[in-house]
Amino acid sequence: MTYEWAVIGAGPAGIAAVGKLLDQKISAKKILWIDPAFKVGDFGTSWRNVHSNTKAGLFLDFLKDCQAFNYAQVQEKFELGRLNPEETCYLRYMAEPLQWVTDHLKKTVEIRQDKVQGLKISQRGWEIKLTQGTERAAQVILAIGAEPKNLAYPTPLIPMQDAMDHERITQHFSPEDTIAVFGASHSAILIIKSLIEHKAKRIINFYRGPLRYAVYMDNWILFDDTGLKGKTAEWARQNIDGILPSNLERVYSNQANIDLYLPQCQKAIYAVGFERRHLAIEGFEHIEYVQECGIIAPGLFGFGIAFPEAKYNPFNVLEHRVGLWKFMDYLNRMLPVWMKYTL
Repeated sequence: MTYEWAVIGAGPAGIAAVGKLLDQKISAKKILWIDPAFKVGDFGTSWRNVHSNTKAGLFLDFLKDCQAFNYAQVQEKFELGRLNPEETCYLRYMAEPLQWVTDHLKKTVEIRQDKVQGLKISQRGWEIKLTQGTERAAQVILAIGAEPKNLAYPTPLIPMQDAMDHERITQHFSPEDTIAVFGASHSAILIIKSLIEHKAKRIINFYRGPLRYAVYMDNWILFDDTGLKGKTAEWARQNIDGILPSNLERVYSNQANIDLYLPQCQKAIYAVGFERRHLAIEGFEHIEYVQECGIIAPGLFGFGIAFPEAKYNPFNVLEHRVGLWKFMDYLNRMLPVWMKYTL
């Protein structure tokens, strides 16, 4: 059997893709959804206790935008709807309704709980190699997610998944440790804040530029995808660009400073961004996509944090749009294009 559509991945982007295909009146029996766990991806398993830079109201917009989610039937049972919509919140408040939506959609479309090993073009369609067997689909959406980047230094590493968790981070350092934190993004600031609150003896923050703060204009946001927001921005203004805590040092991240300061550190955390998960596609040495519309090849499309939309802001600065509501907005615009771009 050849499915009309296959969606690979069940994080927030994969959930949105399945829901919007149903909204487009694609038959549920012609949609194949593939994921190893169906637990809302890393969003639901690794990042639940991370404080987001997204307002709760935008999470609600995501859930309410897709008719197939049927979120209106159960919204009262989730804490998300009782939060201040203008304030940021922990990701767990969104992970809970997303798991409900996942379980609901699983009863609707065809699913395979398995890991995809690779893809190849075959007979004007896509052959999907799984750990156990193969499937075929005319069109495929890759919502495969991304993983934290690593740097090539010998200092013992604290994994980002644990470093971003306010409680789990304490399992990785002793009170006498000096800890290096690379980066100056939302993630890096959250990690530094957590280390300070846990009274780490010394923190050395390697950075490459000044902090950026999101600025809310009349109908757009300056530094929307790179700037600090909400409570994280407030803390950074007071403690990074204000009065530096006594156990925090900030040094420019050049080789001379790394050679000087990194040997003083017992642990390191790399909050320097994410990179797309690898998926082998026969005949493609690297996955390249058109960043303005997500097209990889005829019938093959990239979506979500692994394939963010590139968009110029009103100052003609290119940013990559990452965030659940941004994914939904992008999908609303691109899915009609994808439906026509077939093999």
